[in-house]
Amino acid sequence: MSKKFRRCAGAIVFNNNGLVLLGNRNDTANDAWQFPQGGIEKEETVEEAAKRELFEETGILSVKTISIDKTPKRYVFPLNVKEKFRQLHINNDGQEIYFVLFYFYGKNEEINISTKHPEFKEYKWDSFDFAVQQIVDFKKEVYVSALNRFYPLIEQYINKLS
Repeated sequence: MSKKFRRCAGAIVFNNNGLVLLGNRNDTANDAWQFPQGGIEKEETVEEAAKRELFEETGILSVKTISIDKTPKRYVFPLNVKEKFRQLHINNDGQEIYFVLFYFYGKNEEINISTKHPEFKEYKWDSFDFAVQQIVDFKKEVYVSALNRFYPLIEQYINKLS
């Protein structure tokens, strides 16, 4: 029996200090820091989905696209997450995530996580290493892959700014 994976886009947003934007998930009692992400709708490109999710979850519009994953990375949900989704009639076994790297050129005042359906209880700018350390175990491999792929691009971009 083959597994069913939902296509999704993740937004890795960095600022002129080379820090990445992380949100602390609203639906957990413990800290659960991650990049904004969400499903890719029909007729939507990976970049469009990442921008939409970024705006829906943080209010951010002031970004420049730096790089887009061409191949998704997969992660499988643990049983407790699958059961939670099954109750909502979501039958995916995991997600195929395409990351999009964005440079944030706006001001922090633009960031608004108090949305109609808030996903994050707080946000912060921190290191990419922190993001990898803090992500839930079942997503760790895809975050390590994103770090290896995108961190050199962040460094190159920041060096061009200075």
